[in-house]
Amino acid sequence: MPKFLAIGYGDRAGYDRTPQDLRDAAHREDARLVAEGAVIGVAGAPVQVRNPQAAGVVTRQGAYLSSDLPVAGFAVIEARTLDHAIEQVSGVPCAVAYGVVEVWPIG
Repeated sequence: MPKFLAIGYGDRAGYDRTPQDLRDAAHREDARLVAEGAVIGVAGAPVQVRNPQAAGVVTRQGAYLSSDLPVAGFAVIEARTLDHAIEQVSGVPCAVAYGVVEVWPIG
């Protein structure tokens, strides 16, 4: 089955203004995805890694890309199609709590 990378963006302010019952339902969606085999994680602080022409590793703290909302978490899911993947993540916390989820086909 095809795999997809879901990147969730969101902040505490959006999460906090989402009704508790909707947040609880969204966390149940995360739990359902995990039960179905998804790998889900909360994002930590990013580090950029470069090794130009294999001449030496250079690191830099912080995200390479910028967005209006911080990256909150990631998931690798299996879905039949892109539309199915979208359906799978449409109820997770970042999608319902004023954030956004990107879905990227992988492999």
